[in-house]
Amino acid sequence: MEIESTFEESGYSEEFQKIYENMVDIMSANDYRPMKFKELCYLYDINTAEAKDEFLTFINKLCDEVKLIKTKNNRYMLPPKNVLTGIYSSTRKGFGFVTVEGYDEDFFIPAKDNMNAFHGDKVLISVLKGARGPRAEAKILRILSRNTSELIGVYQQCEGYGFVIPNIKKIADDIFIPKGASKGAVTGSVVVVDIKSFGTEKKSPEGIISQVIGHIDDPGTDIIQVIRSYNIPVEFPDDVEAELDTIPDEVSEEEKQGRRDLRNLQTVTIDGEDAKDLDDAITLTYSNGIYHLGVHIADVSNYVREGSPLDKEALRRGTSNYLIDSVIPMLPHKLSNGICSLNHDVDRLTLSCLMDIDESGKVISHEIVEGLINVNERMNYSDVAKILERSDDSLLERYKDYISFFDLMLELSRILRAAREKRGSIDFDVAETKIIVDENGVPVDIHPYERNDATKIIEDFMLIANETVAEQFFWADIPFEYRVHETPLQEKVDSLREAIRAFGIFFKVSKDKIHPKEYQKLLKEIEGKPYEALITRMTLRSMQQA
Repeated sequence: MEIESTFEESGYSEEFQKIYENMVDIMSANDYRPMKFKELCYLYDINTAEAKDEFLTFINKLCDEVKLIKTKNNRYMLPPKNVLTGIYSSTRKGFGFVTVEGYDEDFFIPAKDNMNAFHGDKVLISVLKGARGPRAEAKILRILSRNTSELIGVYQQCEGYGFVIPNIKKIADDIFIPKGASKGAVTGSVVVVDIKSFGTEKKSPEGIISQVIGHIDDPGTDIIQVIRSYNIPVEFPDDVEAELDTIPDEVSEEEKQGRRDLRNLQTVTIDGEDAKDLDDAITLTYSNGIYHLGVHIADVSNYVREGSPLDKEALRRGTSNYLIDSVIPMLPHKLSNGICSLNHDVDRLTLSCLMDIDESGKVISHEIVEGLINVNERMNYSDVAKILERSDDSLLERYKDYISFFDLMLELSRILRAAREKRGSIDFDVAETKIIVDENGVPVDIHPYERNDATKIIEDFMLIANETVAEQFFWADIPFEYRVHETPLQEKVDSLREAIRAFGIFFKVSKDKIHPKEYQKLLKEIEGKPYEALITRMTLRSMQQA
């Protein structure tokens, strides 16, 4: 029997698929005895060395996907029904948890059942029945793959040997460094250690130091630790850099064709003072009782094509990473700070949500179009707030042509916020903070971010645009990703109710349904009280994440 040498992109070749289906039939029988590889070769008439190699690759792939299990004596069988695959998270106390895709809750793994799994390992678990406690319990049957090859940590020198204390606090064991493997590290050195052995119950994991990053007291070392610990990519691959050379610095006339020309509208961006990538802009006019609001988002998809090196790299990174005083972008700066940043006085391509909103805050009509805009002013939250408050004469003089524009924004913002509140929207006014560092990267102060009318304007306009887009896709019955807050868990609500009772506050909620307006009432009741911040955070934590 000849085996096809290639796998189809969508799965196995047709012949491999038939073999697997036959295996399932055979191995599902009550009298099936697990078979060795050579017995499977005999069963499927696989004789040549080349065919056996291809068949073994196929079998190993099935095992990697846990469609088959290889026993300790090298026999093959189907996995039991209560067996799952997931990623192990360890703790310093020895027990751990396994996250399984498709399950809302992790599985608790007692220390005696962790099979010396290491943090991040892909493992095979068996779910235990009748386990005590609120969380489902399981035991690890097998470690399918070791997903940690190196770690970042702080070196501790001993007599003739050393240890590395991992930065990831969930890792239960320090890493033993034998004599001659320290690469000149001293106590306090921040190092990269290559794992050579994952240890046993009685023996620590072992490794060798491959790089000394610096000393724990050196400026900037802590940032490097974070980047390396979480494998955050800093440099972009060569194929991405090559693709960047094909992307223009300015919008070409050809790219402008077929787009809705919105350059005649008064357009501003409003962001933080130190923002570099300006990805949203606002237009707003009013006529005959209708507010004409435009929310314009930089059209990155015009330059990042599906399947391109840029697209694949952005998918791999997933997001930009914001550190204390810097950012590691998802897209190269030529895009994020250049052609895809809505800088003022230059033409830019956008995806624009154009909404007509009545005086009660209801969107009565809308369009989502490919737009072309030119930002008139790059504003920041502080300046817009001062203009709205009429508290800075120099700003009022400089932006005198925009005062009525910003007043109109505030007017619509308050209408939208009141409409949301009427529907039961919950506004958690929890202060965010910014860490201030000196020239050496050492934190010197912590400031709260000011939440003012300007920040609320952008919040309100972004929310109404998001709702409008989501509603369009919902009614079009098109598959779409929605940001949804599920109903809070009853046990968390009960805990909140018990905690705030000590403050003389009673939280009345039904066990069948918890309406957002009950949370509204609670937040209004504590407004201005000394314990407002505490109870606000407790209330926020009682809710489900989106």
